[in-house]
Amino acid sequence: MVSKSDQLLIVVSILEGRHFPKRPKHMLVVEAKFDGEQLATDPVDHIDQPEFATELAWEIDRKALHQHRLQRTPIKLQCFALDALTSAKETIGYILLDLRTAQETKQAPKWYQLLSNKYTRFKSEIQISIALETDSKAPVDSFKAKGAPLEMEKDIVAVLNEEGGYHQIGPAESCTDFFLMSVTIAFATQLEQLIPCTMKLPERQPEFFFYYSLLGNDVTNEPFNDLINPNFEPERASVRIRSSVEILRVYLAFQSKLQIHLCCGDQSLGSTEIPLTGLLKKGSTEINQRPVTVEGAFTLDPPNRAKQKLAPIPVELAPTSLIELKTQNEHEPQHSKKRVLTPIKEKLTEPKSPSVSPVMPHNQSPPTKDDATESEVESLQYDKDTKPNPKAISSSVPALPAQPVTASSAPETASGQKIAVPATSHHFCFSIDLRSIHDLEVGFPINCILRYSYPFFGSAAPIMTNPPVEVRKNMEVFLPQSYCAFDFATMPHQLQDTFLRIPLLIELWHKDKMSKDLLLGIARIQLSNILSSEKTRFLGSNGEQCWRQTYSESVPIIAAQGSNNRIINLSYTMTLEDYGILKTREIFVSDSSQGLTAVQQNSSSLPPAPCPSEVQTEPRETLEYKAALELEMWKERQEDIFENQLKQKELAHMQALAEEWKKRDRERESLVKKKVAEYTLLEGKLQKTLIDLEKREHQLAITESELQRERRELKLEREQNLQELQNSIRRAKEDCVHQVELERLKIKQLEEDKHRLQQQLNDAENKYKILEKEFQQFKDQQSNKPEIRLQSEISLLTLEKVELERKLESATKSKLHYKQQWGRALKELARLKQVCSL
Repeated sequence: MVSKSDQLLIVVSILEGRHFPKRPKHMLVVEAKFDGEQLATDPVDHIDQPEFATELAWEIDRKALHQHRLQRTPIKLQCFALDALTSAKETIGYILLDLRTAQETKQAPKWYQLLSNKYTRFKSEIQISIALETDSKAPVDSFKAKGAPLEMEKDIVAVLNEEGGYHQIGPAESCTDFFLMSVTIAFATQLEQLIPCTMKLPERQPEFFFYYSLLGNDVTNEPFNDLINPNFEPERASVRIRSSVEILRVYLAFQSKLQIHLCCGDQSLGSTEIPLTGLLKKGSTEINQRPVTVEGAFTLDPPNRAKQKLAPIPVELAPTSLIELKTQNEHEPQHSKKRVLTPIKEKLTEPKSPSVSPVMPHNQSPPTKDDATESEVESLQYDKDTKPNPKAISSSVPALPAQPVTASSAPETASGQKIAVPATSHHFCFSIDLRSIHDLEVGFPINCILRYSYPFFGSAAPIMTNPPVEVRKNMEVFLPQSYCAFDFATMPHQLQDTFLRIPLLIELWHKDKMSKDLLLGIARIQLSNILSSEKTRFLGSNGEQCWRQTYSESVPIIAAQGSNNRIINLSYTMTLEDYGILKTREIFVSDSSQGLTAVQQNSSSLPPAPCPSEVQTEPRETLEYKAALELEMWKERQEDIFENQLKQKELAHMQALAEEWKKRDRERESLVKKKVAEYTLLEGKLQKTLIDLEKREHQLAITESELQRERRELKLEREQNLQELQNSIRRAKEDCVHQVELERLKIKQLEEDKHRLQQQLNDAENKYKILEKEFQQFKDQQSNKPEIRLQSEISLLTLEKVELERKLESATKSKLHYKQQWGRALKELARLKQVCSL
């Protein structure tokens, strides 16, 4: 048991989103904040399913991680919408990640819904995974690092480098080698057995094709119609890779299979899987000497075989999907550094002569993907200073017999495949001359070139007129370097079928030094028109009978921006020459994007360009022919002499090499003995270190057991506290609910009493009003009777009488009081008189 590193990485992978509204001129960005540190993803388009594909990582040690988990520290992810014009940031929503869910084992990503989402009508979600990884920069045990396997599969992806024109696999500092990976589907047999009886094919002539994905790029071959005798052209799809041998081996081990489907429309009729793990074996250096290949016959299996109860069907892809991987020199010609947005898809062709090898011009750049068609991305342009060869010789191989493909043993053709051309193929020469353009309809002058590509002729490389010419209104301009001829081999019925199905598209490009190139329009040339023209007979270079057909026409170039408006007219002439049936031969096929290799054939090569239609009788009897024959025989004799000299030199060199080998072998033996002694000493040190490690491991086990016990106790205590807290919360909630119910009942009772009293008050008021009204009526009635008036007068008199009696009684009392006062005064006077007398 080896101790784990204390340094960890908390890795949050933000993969993709879904259910977002589409907002043009806006970008989406996700910011993650943890422990005071904030990280953010790169802005992506604000679309329905944005792809973030970003990993955010924080460095942390195990002790701090434990503290954060105890404190339940969250990782907060906030999603913002950025205005591309004003750079204004608008909050969309947020996500809280629980740090306790992060484990050191790989877990599947989950979908998290945005909280407080601004887009209330959309349930926006983001796919996120959180994991713990060992920090590679932290010091880990050297013995563990030495014995650990290379596990980089999850980190290795193929990233397209548009500027360099290659896919990079692995980190940039480790990718120093270039490779070329190519896939070739030659032909197939017994495909009709894949069609079940219940399947309904389209009423019109159905088209079948093979489909596979090469480093994320979808590749399909040319469609064909006949399943019993599949008649399709072998095509090679190639991609350039920048990586290292070991990283590429790990990547191929992770992407262990290439799946190829036979399709009809959008339905898969059958598929097969080709293993890729055999390309690069661990510790093998074979790829440094020669290309490595996987080839053979593979069985196409129909989908849902168990449901259909079909027996294995011997459908062969022979020489099946030839997958070839070879190293590529980094110092290649400039044309190998083109933008590669899709694999370079090309026919299996004889190599062109070096004089027509397409080279990227120094002052031009290929159209970008924004304003170019799919074929333009694969374009290779001719050098501005080099005129194209009028005959770009290529031979298309439409149908191949069922011989296995074998790589040539010759060093110079080690990367080629040897394919036999059937005897039923004819040698054709197709030439086209884009003569002039005239009748310009737009109101401004254009600086234009014409560009086209027709892979059936044997090359996907585009042909273009060069240099650009300026065209103004009411003028006709003749195009420079507009003639091109193609020599190829195919069967007449396939030629007719291809010409009928696939028109030749001529693209009109406007070249401007101040801005990027602009595609103005496209002209469609129906090549089948030449098949209905009159045939003329002429004699070939060897006296054989040949046929020629010529067709001229002027076609409109239609605007490419959606409208059907005519921009300008194009006048052209095309010629088709049939040189008759070819002899069966074998050719070596190499990728046209690599250096051109020599063509090895069992029989004579394709005949040269047709000569003028003059009859030449008995060419072998001419003096020129005899002189050429003698020259060839002298060449052969000189070659034999030269080969003998080379063999003698080779023998001398081999003897010198053998002596040098023995000498170096003895030096290696002494070096090995010295190394063995050193390794024995190191082995003793290793044994001692292992003993120390075992002691440390034992101590670590004791410490871990104690830690586990404390962790269990803490967990139990936390659960108890959590249970008590939950019970307290539950009781408080119940009391609150009961109190609320009582208050509600009181309020209800008071409301009822209030309503009842209000009703009584209303009744009393009504009753009072009624009584008051009746009393008023009664008073009015009584005031009108005479008895009432007399009674009121009597009452008044009675009151006056009472008042007079009261006054009388008061006067009587006053009189009595005065009498008493008079008596007391008299007595006092008598007493005073008596005193005076004394």
